[in-house]
Amino acid sequence: MENKQSRRKFLLTGTVAMAGVGVAGLHSVGYSRPPHKGEKINIGLIGCGSRGIGLATVMKNLDNLSLRACCDINPDQLNKGLGLADKSAKGYADYRKLLEDKNIDAVVIATPLYLHFPMGMDAVDAGKHIYMEKTITHTIPEALTLSQKLKNSSLVFQVGHQYRYYGLYHKVKEILDGGWCGQVTQFECQYHRNNDWKKPVADPKLEKEVNWRMYKAYSGGLMTELCAHQIDIVNWFTGNVPTRVTGMGSLDYWKDGREIFDHTRALYHYPNGVTSSVSSILSNAYKGYAIRILGTEGTVEIQRDKAFVYAEPTKVELGVVDGVSGATVKNNTHGEAIPIHFDSPDGRNQEPTLYALADFAKCILERKKPFCDIQQGKDVAIAVHMANKAMEEEKYQYWDKAYST
Repeated sequence: MENKQSRRKFLLTGTVAMAGVGVAGLHSVGYSRPPHKGEKINIGLIGCGSRGIGLATVMKNLDNLSLRACCDINPDQLNKGLGLADKSAKGYADYRKLLEDKNIDAVVIATPLYLHFPMGMDAVDAGKHIYMEKTITHTIPEALTLSQKLKNSSLVFQVGHQYRYYGLYHKVKEILDGGWCGQVTQFECQYHRNNDWKKPVADPKLEKEVNWRMYKAYSGGLMTELCAHQIDIVNWFTGNVPTRVTGMGSLDYWKDGREIFDHTRALYHYPNGVTSSVSSILSNAYKGYAIRILGTEGTVEIQRDKAFVYAEPTKVELGVVDGVSGATVKNNTHGEAIPIHFDSPDGRNQEPTLYALADFAKCILERKKPFCDIQQGKDVAIAVHMANKAMEEEKYQYWDKAYST
């Protein structure tokens, strides 16, 4: 009884418990104030699409970041970016010209996936710190090459896996590390939508430019654009990378000329007997985004902005069922849902991207390693591309030792 009460108290008093975990677990997060008064980092934004504009909007709330340049091949999008930038910000159609700007300290790369690798390589050569949206590369060899490029570099390279900076996930990890769910053996991850995932195109000639996510030459589809977030979380929570993966993908519903699968399901095997299933579909949005973590003593369910823990039943009632003796008469599937309360260390509970960008700024100013750096980005990129290859070839893909060197 005392153990149950302690567990309930632990889950319901997240602010106190999170205070210590937040500061240490969120690494060097500086939040929306500069660690050295008066210092600003001049940022160049490469890619002013929906994600780039979102990042630019967040940067306006960070005192130590100044958006001083924007780049996009689409003039309308470029103007949107400049509208959120410093009044003296410069606009570029060629990202290489932006990289030549000596006043720019760091770049945020928010372009289509196939451009991440060449832009990242060029940014390293230009001596710019880099915040790169996930997934960091279009192929496994690119991930290995970019990682090697940064091996001996003093530049800060941070990956846009922003959920690593969300207090909710740090609270869940504290619960798991504390053994509250017993031995965790299964993760069930889903990122489901019920729409075509396409944007309207005024000029058919711009179809692949606008809807690049639909085409294999530019995108890794649902795995790289959606599921990568959850794969990163599982890697983080387990402290491992998957040893092998199998999967099934299909293009069954949105038959509109796209090339990427509209249904994907992958099964990852991790060390220590852990399995993670990952699915993404575009024809049903039931429970949309979710991660379920199954342990021998309890289950954690993570939704978009909240989470619950369920205790495993402690008593199973046996009897006669349909003439079979010793059968289960009553077996509750789980206990009551107990909300997991959490708080960010600054107490403001702002969106994860703000904390991720704040960490980027502080790492540059204090010469620290980001909580989510090239190593984590490389591992996720390899994992998602292994799944795509498993689905396309319809056979297991194995983690090569060379991926970890």
